[in-house]
Amino acid sequence: MTIIYLMRHSSGIVKREDINLNESFQITNEKYMLSVEGEKRAEEYSNLKELQNLSAVISSNYVRTMATAKYMAFKNDLPIIVDESFNERKFGVEKREDLPIDFFSKQVGDKDYKLNDGESFNEVRDRMLKGLIKVLKKNKGKKSLIVTHGSSIVFLLSKWCQVEYDKNYIIKFKGKVILNGFNSPELLELKFNDSNKLVNIRKINLKKIDNKVKK
Repeated sequence: MTIIYLMRHSSGIVKREDINLNESFQITNEKYMLSVEGEKRAEEYSNLKELQNLSAVISSNYVRTMATAKYMAFKNDLPIIVDESFNERKFGVEKREDLPIDFFSKQVGDKDYKLNDGESFNEVRDRMLKGLIKVLKKNKGKKSLIVTHGSSIVFLLSKWCQVEYDKNYIIKFKGKVILNGFNSPELLELKFNDSNKLVNIRKINLKKIDNKVKK
């Protein structure tokens, strides 16, 4: 049995004012930092028994995912493997306010829908899946952690799960609701058999954390 833990990054800074910042939404999104509370929550998750004795800690190249992953890497005395396969989707707009109000529901309804040079649901799912297959091959029979983003997790899981969007992402595996909206962090355990077939998904809760976000 091979176990992959998929983690959505911890919570970011809420109060922030950008002044004379001549950067695109893509760049500011990549650089977004964790809040003080987000740092604390990431460290709390690093103490979970499931996240001990890992064989690898992998992160997207966004600041908030690497900042989350560093706690698990430290606990397991491992380097952080940075892999763009697990990045957030590219939105394809210069400013966040340029996103259509129905952007999120449209991407679920039409999996090829995207804006400008952004990414579609299918494109994100395919690159995530390729990255996951590499991790499975390198860590067969072991436990690994991938720290990534909420939408990227949803799009990847659509390979095996039913995905809906109604203000929150809703994920069902074998008819059972696994997720209805995301916490920050969020942790899912994926179990694969020796043929790399997904046999089970389990949400791992840390009871003291309840920080639901919509997207």
